[in-house]
Amino acid sequence: MADSAPDTPVPFETEATPEGEQTLVPGVRPLTDRDRLALLTARPLAARVPQKPLDIGLFDEAARNQLSLL
Repeated sequence: MADSAPDTPVPFETEATPEGEQTLVPGVRPLTDRDRLALLTARPLAARVPQKPLDIGLFDEAARNQLSLL
């Protein structure tokens, strides 16, 4: 025979944040600083400033296009 008492809900886990107490979704763990650092180290390197084109010698496509027009 089934139990006549209703299932009691499992309380959500919470964590303290600078904005206040936050409720966590069941089955989802919060991101840690270690997780964030792992994501940053796994991404490809990017230039901090836009790079200048290498328009000299073999890589000078403007000069190469001028020679093909002659």
